[in-house]
Amino acid sequence: MTDTHLAGTAGTAAPDSRPYRWRWAVLAVILAAEIMDLLDSTIVNLAATPIARDLGGGASTVQWVVGAYTLAFAVALVIGGRLGDKFGRKNLFVLGAAGFTVASLICATAQEPTVLIVARAVQGLLGAVLIPQGFGIMKQVFPPQDLGKAFASFGPVIGLSAIAGPLLGGVLVDADLFGLGWRIIFLINVPIGIATVIAAVVLIPRSDRRPELRFDPLGLVLFAAAALLLIYPLIEGHELGWPWWTYASMAVALILFGVFAWHERHSAAPLIEPTLLTNRSYVGGLGLILLGFAAMIGFSLVFNVYAQAALGYSPLTTAFAGCAYAVGMALAAGLGSAALVPRFGRRVLVLGYAVMALGALGMVATVRLTGLTAHPWQFLPAGFVFGVGGGLAIVPVFSVILAGVQDHEVGSASGLLNAVQQLGGTIGVAVSGTLFFQLLPSRGPVDAMQITTLVAAAFLIGCLGLVRLLPRRARPE
Repeated sequence: MTDTHLAGTAGTAAPDSRPYRWRWAVLAVILAAEIMDLLDSTIVNLAATPIARDLGGGASTVQWVVGAYTLAFAVALVIGGRLGDKFGRKNLFVLGAAGFTVASLICATAQEPTVLIVARAVQGLLGAVLIPQGFGIMKQVFPPQDLGKAFASFGPVIGLSAIAGPLLGGVLVDADLFGLGWRIIFLINVPIGIATVIAAVVLIPRSDRRPELRFDPLGLVLFAAAALLLIYPLIEGHELGWPWWTYASMAVALILFGVFAWHERHSAAPLIEPTLLTNRSYVGGLGLILLGFAAMIGFSLVFNVYAQAALGYSPLTTAFAGCAYAVGMALAAGLGSAALVPRFGRRVLVLGYAVMALGALGMVATVRLTGLTAHPWQFLPAGFVFGVGGGLAIVPVFSVILAGVQDHEVGSASGLLNAVQQLGGTIGVAVSGTLFFQLLPSRGPVDAMQITTLVAAAFLIGCLGLVRLLPRRARPE
């Protein structure tokens, strides 16, 4: 039997068929795409301040450089997986990787903030096309006995990327290679992206298409419009002086989210399973994901701005000051997911969010005690505690939420959770960034940082209440 034949039947072959020959090479291609996405998001968070300083623009530029990507990613992720089912996962993977690479090149050569922000949004759209295909491709090429090993490789890769990303970004920006400054952080995606596209074309087998699948364009438009009408005034309101339309826009956004939920329950081809919206524990899980990621991503952005703009740290020093968070999360993630969650269920999440809140309060104390003379190492203890809490709560939270849905709802439920995760990060960037920059002129950087971090702690305390709505045990799968 030839490899060509195997490529066309991978995942549906007869029991005596050999596994797809190049499955481990395919896994490497998928992991390369994941690394490209993860490095891009973590490094850009660190480099937002130098970018705004170089290209010009106010506080909103800092927020949009990060938020445009996550907002576009959240919207497109709602249909990203289904596009692969309809048009073929390999085709969408190649399209997403190629488009992401081109958008990265545009980011690297941008000469004004508007071009960069639009290119970041395009990156997000294409990232949402690219990333969901990887899991379907893995299920296609790996036999059941190898699938667990393949999925297990994601943990170390994601953890290492979370730790190495900011440090690599700090080194690259500080080194100012070839006089490129922050532009190098986008250019590194280009060779990775080109190699990923070539390898995907050669190695990934074709998958069956389902042209009969229908989409719900009105549902997508409602979700996208609601998200944009909420985020835009939150980011732009401070610089515009909060005119009346910013409040009206946010009010309309909330109404549109309600209309979206109603529409999905009555649509002939809903984007999400309508029964999920009446599932109390699942809806509570959506709120939990939204608040948790808003706290985490919002705090991360503001910390990077505070360290560079107020304390005068270089990008590399800023990365060192914040690295304990990534280390703590990586260390706790394996313990929380592998050992504690199967035994203690949602109680691990309670512990995790409580420890995160404690870490945030520790950061408030650190900022208060050290002021504008803080040394980078003084942020390490609170950052480590914050990261440990994140590893215990953020990493296993999906498995606990999904324990409350039916088997046929898992795909739709996990897709919406991922979209809300990205939307939560965007809201965190908008709320925390706007609050920090709003307070900065009147209260100074120290007070602004303390108050913004207290808001993040409040979000995490709110998560503690929502955890009680979740199932007691995690989903075994």
